[in-house]
Amino acid sequence: MTGKPQASEYLPQVEQYVKLVPEGEIIEIVKKRKDDTIALLKGLSAEQAEYRYAEGKWSVKEVVGHFTDNERVWAYRLLRIARNDPKGLVGYDENVFAAHAPFGILPMSDIMEEYTAVRDATIALLRSLPGDAWLRQGEFNNHPLSARAAAYVIVGHEIHHINVIKDRYLRR
Repeated sequence: MTGKPQASEYLPQVEQYVKLVPEGEIIEIVKKRKDDTIALLKGLSAEQAEYRYAEGKWSVKEVVGHFTDNERVWAYRLLRIARNDPKGLVGYDENVFAAHAPFGILPMSDIMEEYTAVRDATIALLRSLPGDAWLRQGEFNNHPLSARAAAYVIVGHEIHHINVIKDRYLRR
């Protein structure tokens, strides 16, 4: 599936993520992001993985855990829409997820293993979608959401957080 989603395919709050995704075939972009993310994070020391750039901010491990959890949630939304489930979808509270997630105590290798498994599952899901499923729309927070837009949010959200990691965590 090529071509970015139209603004009518997603709610305005996620536009910042959709805009971060480069032009191209979305499955290839998702696969490349996986490779790039692993390359960036695999060599971090334990100290770097635990680093917080300010009081009350997540560590690198927690940021990676967050975008992995977020991918799971958005892949579920994408699946529901692609399978034409008419029930409306709702949001989640990322801070509640983070407060109850074990990422702060797990080794970075375990977090990266989980990230890889989730990303591989997302890639398998995207590969399985027939052409018409990409443009199928559901309802998310009382706004239309297409399966295509959900895929773009997944990768754009990760790009956003990788940019934050590069700018605020690894430049010290």
